[in-house]
Amino acid sequence: VQVVESGGGLVQDGGSLRLSCAASGRTFTALAMGWFRQAPGKDREFVAGIDWRGSIKLHDAAKGRFAISRDHLRVYLQMNSLKPEDTAVYYCAARSLGYVESSMDSEDYDSWGQGTQVTVSS
Repeated sequence: VQVVESGGGLVQDGGSLRLSCAASGRTFTALAMGWFRQAPGKDREFVAGIDWRGSIKLHDAAKGRFAISRDHLRVYLQMNSLKPEDTAVYYCAARSLGYVESSMDSEDYDSWGQGTQVTVSS
């Protein structure tokens, strides 16, 4: 499975961004997809996940500000009320085994995008 993200950029404190991710190589609608992020000097952390049924998992820090969704082609991460601490490289990932739940554990994902930089200025 090949994964490609887009949509990162520079935004001011309190602003919004929408990240997009496409996956190819398997039936996209069967895949569990996840968004992770990694800030400089920190470990990669889970942000949000969505499975083939549309069931969603969100990190506590994302609840109320971020939303994950999907259509038949892409998965999206809508990020609102962004804060400087949200600055990170955001990665989209896929579990190539179809019809499974999304996971908060990065090791459960076997296909990763190249990452897209999100920078929130104060």
